Amino acid sequence: MNKNIISLKSINKDYYLGDITVRALKDVDMEINEGEFTAVMGASGSGKSTLLNILGCLDKPTQGKYTLDDELINKLNKNQLAYIRNQKIGFVFQSYNLLPKTSALENVELPLLYNSTVSSKERRERALTALESVNLSNRKFHMPNQLSGGQQQRVAIARSLVNNPVLILADEPTGNLDTRTSYEIMNLFQELNSQGKTIVIVTHEQDIAQFTKRNIVYRDGKIIKDQTIKNPKNAREALENLPKEEE
Repeated sequence: MNKNIISLKSINKDYYLGDITVRALKDVDMEINEGEFTAVMGASGSGKSTLLNILGCLDKPTQGKYTLDDELINKLNKNQLAYIRNQKIGFVFQSYNLLPKTSALENVELPLLYNSTVSSKERRERALTALESVNLSNRKFHMPNQLSGGQQQRVAIARSLVNNPVLILADEPTGNLDTRTSYEIMNLFQELNSQGKTIVIVTHEQDIAQFTKRNIVYRDGKIIKDQTIKNPKNAREALENLPKEEE
């Protein structure tokens, strides 16, 4: 049986607006095992963004227990949470979050700058390996403004891999991309998942969720659907079936 990577038990998250309490998550129980590829879905206000912040150790639940890779997150202080974010989680964002005046290679190296046990030589080698894994080693010295949106997202994915995290957490990773480029990114995620990477993406796009192995849908702070996808769409095949672009 695969190891449990994420475990949420009776998670509640409250926000306080003056005298009003808004409960964004309501008694959420959720488990994700090693090697799963999961899409978290829901309309605006459903709680999925709040969930993402908790999973990414960017926020803490008001009540409940969150365990990530056998580590109880609730009791950790800010420095410990920063360490967990750096070592155990690879983040991919809709807007890429690349440093504009820094090369692709240097952007990928960034998470390793906070690891004093990694030499500059090893940092460079690991960043190069990560770029190779996303087929971008030939763009390593390019600045973000010299890269397409899809290439920038590949750099962001390489950066998420460089520390060999237990979890890749992607927030609307195809939200700024056209259909073809979105499918290319999902093909990359499928390849990474086939290599054993545990991936959770937050998306509002049903067609993107069809490339994952499990769909969890939130509404009003609760899970209303948790479905295993028996035959996920193959992103490579979907790419081949798109109309050919005009020269």
